[in-house]
Amino acid sequence: MGPFDHPWLGCLLGDAQAASIWGPDQQIRHMLTFEASFTRALGAVGAIPLEQANRVAELIDGFQPDLVALNTATARDGVPVPELVAQLRKAAGSDAQAVHHGATSQDVMDTALALTIRSFNDLAADRLTTVATGFDALLDRFGARTIMGRTRMQAALPIRFADRLDTWALPLQRHAHRLAQMRPALEALQLGGAVGDRAGLAPHGDAIAARMATLLGLSNPAKATHAMRDHIADYASLLSLITGSLGKMGQDICLMAQQGIEDIGLDGGGGSSAMPHKQNPVLAELLVSNAAFNATQLSGMHHALVHEQERSGAAWVLEWMILPQMAQVTARSLSAAIDLIGRIHRIG
Repeated sequence: MGPFDHPWLGCLLGDAQAASIWGPDQQIRHMLTFEASFTRALGAVGAIPLEQANRVAELIDGFQPDLVALNTATARDGVPVPELVAQLRKAAGSDAQAVHHGATSQDVMDTALALTIRSFNDLAADRLTTVATGFDALLDRFGARTIMGRTRMQAALPIRFADRLDTWALPLQRHAHRLAQMRPALEALQLGGAVGDRAGLAPHGDAIAARMATLLGLSNPAKATHAMRDHIADYASLLSLITGSLGKMGQDICLMAQQGIEDIGLDGGGGSSAMPHKQNPVLAELLVSNAAFNATQLSGMHHALVHEQERSGAAWVLEWMILPQMAQVTARSLSAAIDLIGRIHRIG
């Protein structure tokens, strides 16, 4: 059991919406969505009869895989796809050749990841917008208030609260813009076949990919990025930038809330078992912790850039271990920031 679904830590660290997006049920559904759209595309370009393609795609849409068998097979194969395809082909019977023929496991897994990232990006973009709205409200209420500007944590010169608020808000505006620019490269079909060149799909490979991209609502890169993972590493960097910028806000609020400084008033601070007079800035502290977590994980995602030749087993698995956690931590930081902004009732 990890900290995100822990019986008491989960309430602090977890994010139910993000966990659902990255959860196993959605992963399997996305894999099946890939297989159904692949079969439909085979029919659309004439690689198999259209009637057969539609029949098999409908079967895939409603298929319920044996998850116990997938679990066992993944320990053997390193990926769930071979067992999933075997189950689908068994269910398809005489139509088995209409399932997965010419695709590879990484096509399925990476396209499922793209669909997951698309759902998560919708969530992250919405929350970034909500944070920005919260900052606007703070600016209207408290922007003209005077607080002490501090450099190297020492009193410097008076500033407006709006000046400090800008250091919280402007980076997040830039991150929202980065996310919008990055989405087409992230939310992309992966269809390369065995060694990434679509040779197993000739002469229909490009037409199949174009049809699938339309069906799935994904972009269609000219070459599958099986062994080119800079877009994934870039995405992880953005997640760390978001949590890092929120961590800066959290650190500032922790310092502003110190007794003797008290530049900020927060509703509903956390209590102490030994000192009932205290109100701890728990959400602000969480933003600091989450920033450190994602910054630490980012190095692992950069290690995962090293995919040997046309496909890696090791680097690929490293992505599976790290990226979902980084995304969930980012979602939790955004929700905590929204909550924290709403708790500010006094400045200065």
